[in-house]
Amino acid sequence: MASFQAFGCEIPGPYKPETALKAARRVRKNLGGPARIGFLFFSANYAAHLPELSEILRVDGHIRDLVGCTCGGRIEGRREMERGSGFVLLALRGDFGDPVVLESTEEGEAVLPDSILEPNGWITLSNPFSFPVEDWLKKWNRRFRGIPTVGGLASGGSFEDTVVFVNDRIVDAVAVPAIGRTEIVPVVSQGCRPIGEPLTVTRADHNILYALGSQSAYRVLESAFETLSEGEKSNARGNLFAGLAGTEYLDDFGSGDFLIKNILGADPDSGAVVIGGIPRVGQTLQYQIRDREAAVEDLRRAFEPARAVSDQAFGALLFSCLGRGSRFFGKKDQDAVTLSEALGDKPCAGFFCNGEIAPVRGLNALHGNTAAAAVLIEREA
Repeated sequence: MASFQAFGCEIPGPYKPETALKAARRVRKNLGGPARIGFLFFSANYAAHLPELSEILRVDGHIRDLVGCTCGGRIEGRREMERGSGFVLLALRGDFGDPVVLESTEEGEAVLPDSILEPNGWITLSNPFSFPVEDWLKKWNRRFRGIPTVGGLASGGSFEDTVVFVNDRIVDAVAVPAIGRTEIVPVVSQGCRPIGEPLTVTRADHNILYALGSQSAYRVLESAFETLSEGEKSNARGNLFAGLAGTEYLDDFGSGDFLIKNILGADPDSGAVVIGGIPRVGQTLQYQIRDREAAVEDLRRAFEPARAVSDQAFGALLFSCLGRGSRFFGKKDQDAVTLSEALGDKPCAGFFCNGEIAPVRGLNALHGNTAAAAVLIEREA
């Protein structure tokens, strides 16, 4: 029998000490021993009660460390609770290191701690209002090249309502290392397919694209739009994105090879397209379209790595974009059910994020409109 274990539970409704105690006792009863780490995701109205909630879960649930954040929707098992108050908890017995608190300077630059161990992988949570995720990822990838990092950006409210925490301490960001016999298998489903041609960014300023190849960025977007069927064109509003290539060392680009970024605006007069990311001159970009059929197909394909390690898996964390869920798929629980089926219903919890972190072609990156999962497996001794 595997020595590593996981237990997940969901508690609906506003905060009550007695329901928190009930969850803690369920953890103790079902986990079979003290938990090394617990991941807790709750609605914003729970933040004021964090000190008491953390103490109840840690003391009565025998959870050594508790990390988590606020969220706009919660995921537990096969269910996605897209609205309403409550919390989800995933308690884990396994090899995990101490949570590493991540900080930034007053100038908005991420700071990596002086001494960090070399883990098998990382699970990370960050506050999008107070932590420079893009800057941190650049430094993080240099420091931990090839080591998978999976996580999400906190959601659920305004600047004041959004929190990330370690035990009862509010922090900007945290990373939990998987060590020893715990490994992370990352899974990423973007739900988009490329349209038009992949072209090189030849002129850009911060997040404003001016030219792709020899054409204006707007003209390339217009040409890509014209390749769509009439039905696709009618549904394209709000579903067109920019895909930044995760690597240039490919002969052919396809779904899963890009970092999906929102298109924030476009100007036919200047030819500029504004995106929710920072393109580099020389980087390949291809516009993308998101539709329900392509997303379901991509979801099943992308979660095959989870199915391949299901016998070794003891739990998983799922980070799904706020733009997914029933509003996109037309029915509830699509991401959660697909992951649960792939893992044989191993314990899983997560939340709907303001952005998702997962590797593409070995490079950890910030995604949008994506479902990212950290499948936790127990490696043989």
